[in-house]
Amino acid sequence: MIPYHWQYLSLFLQILAAFGLGAVMVVASWFVGRHRNTPVKLAAYECGIVAVGDARQRFSVRFYMVAMLFILFDVEAVFMMPWAVVYRKLPALTGCSKFFGFWEMLVYLGFVAVGLYYIVRKGILNWSQDKADL
Repeated sequence: MIPYHWQYLSLFLQILAAFGLGAVMVVASWFVGRHRNTPVKLAAYECGIVAVGDARQRFSVRFYMVAMLFILFDVEAVFMMPWAVVYRKLPALTGCSKFFGFWEMLVYLGFVAVGLYYIVRKGILNWSQDKADL
């Protein structure tokens, strides 16, 4: 009979190997790579545009809201694609009625529609407002 703690030896060795490999890669890249700090190399990369102004300026919260909304509706597509692929097989897979999957997706899309209505109602997507709310 193997002691209880020895059953985790393979897991511990795998974690140790992963961290060890990461450390070896970092140390090897430090030894192999060239370290020439030129002004161009130390400058901030801004898509080829010279940086102007302070990096700590205030941004409109709309930018972050639109980014979160993009992620939200992207997740919606992630849920809808597998559903659409197995829609015809749902009654056989779940044992429910033929229209259970349809009503299930309709309820989901209802929640998404309520969220979209809220977004439009709050004016989050309205970029033409005055910049006073920055």
